[in-house]
Amino acid sequence: MKTSRFLFKRPRAVFLAIALALPFPALAVDPPYQAQMERLAEILGSLYILAPMCGHTAIDWREQVAELITLDEPDADRRMRLIGAFNAGYEAYARFYRTCTPSAEAAIALLLGEGETLARDIHTRYAE
Repeated sequence: MKTSRFLFKRPRAVFLAIALALPFPALAVDPPYQAQMERLAEILGSLYILAPMCGHTAIDWREQVAELITLDEPDADRRMRLIGAFNAGYEAYARFYRTCTPSAEAAIALLLGEGETLARDIHTRYAE
């Protein structure tokens, strides 16, 4: 009878034991460059709003991130996080910039530099 009394006094322990016995679905593991990819997507989103505003229309940054995501072949969760990062970058600058200003030009230069560094690092360390 001690066992049954223990079960009634410790319902959390019983629940935990049952929960641990149930099979868990396998979770996908992010590649080691996921954080860098998310930051790169965020940068591309920022450039998507800023660059055309300042007359830099040679590159379609949305097309660039779409190509980047396609080449990476992420699962659905990672894909959504990359898209979310792009949108967050866009929204961060869309709140404050409506026209091209000297600070917008400076932000573009900084974003281009950081994006180039990230892209080079990802490619050098993880490509093929």
